[in-house]
Amino acid sequence: MKYQHLNIEEREAIRVGLALGRSHRQIGESLGRSHTTISREIKRNWIKQNPSKLESGEYVACRAQVKAQKRASAQRRKAPLKCLEIFLYVREHLRLGWSPEQIAGRLSVKTPGLSIHHETIYRYIYSKPVRSRYKLYECLKLKRPKRREKTGRSVNRKKSSIPGAVSIDLRPDQVEEREQFGHFEIDLMEGPRSSKMAMSATVERKTRYTSLNRVQDHTANQKTASLVDGLSWLPKKFIRSLTADNGKENTQHNKWSTQFNAPVYFCHPYHSWEKGSVENAIGRVRWHIPKGTPLTQITDQQLRDIQHWLNHTPRKCLSWRTPHEALQEELNQLKKKKK
Repeated sequence: MKYQHLNIEEREAIRVGLALGRSHRQIGESLGRSHTTISREIKRNWIKQNPSKLESGEYVACRAQVKAQKRASAQRRKAPLKCLEIFLYVREHLRLGWSPEQIAGRLSVKTPGLSIHHETIYRYIYSKPVRSRYKLYECLKLKRPKRREKTGRSVNRKKSSIPGAVSIDLRPDQVEEREQFGHFEIDLMEGPRSSKMAMSATVERKTRYTSLNRVQDHTANQKTASLVDGLSWLPKKFIRSLTADNGKENTQHNKWSTQFNAPVYFCHPYHSWEKGSVENAIGRVRWHIPKGTPLTQITDQQLRDIQHWLNHTPRKCLSWRTPHEALQEELNQLKKKKK
């Protein structure tokens, strides 16, 4: 049976019962309440007239109702992060650029016995006093001052403008399901229109491991050189496929196929979500490099630091492991199979 708080009518009945000299048990039976509820209510709201005499005083129903409403209101105004350890953990990792889901997931893994739901963190961030005073929403990836509802998007299939492009529709299901290591997505992150310099991002689909490289312009030669450099850390035999969009910088895809001995698949035009891993990675990079920031202002060391941050931040899709940890596990398994 769900507990219901006493209302003003019941409190008035308690006052009348006390005036008639009835016991707490008798009052409780007449109201269908436990005698302990009646006793607790009277004790909490008893008004003492003479402190030297314990039995002196009275129970006033209207005052008891006002006090109960104030207590309820004060309780609702308390911050959702009531545990100090959780509060400090959440605030620290929000400022490190972790999402509420990453914080909630990693907390339960690293600190057994402590847990919090990511929706609780979102409610805390967007609660009126926190949002206006601390502006923690600026720690989130999109930095929106107000939460937005999730919306779907329609699918419109168009042909690629890249000569000889192989459609993503022909990509094997095991790539789509992220069952096998070695399938990569690539994309460019542009700076302001006045700057030719861009950043090339390469993401392995299964582990989400990300490589970032600077390109001087949007030409196909620069993209090819950047891609080769971005995958230089991995033996070519472990590179099984590449997925790209229809940007003009990707016209040398035949060279990539020859260089890595792997097929290259292309998304449908204006369907960026079909390569969601690299789009997500670029969105995370934007937390450090907002749109409109000239990439000439970003040093190579800063770019390496951002890449390190991406690969050492836990992900829900990896059971709260980091991409670096997931990568090491995959490489170790591949070495065992080789032996």
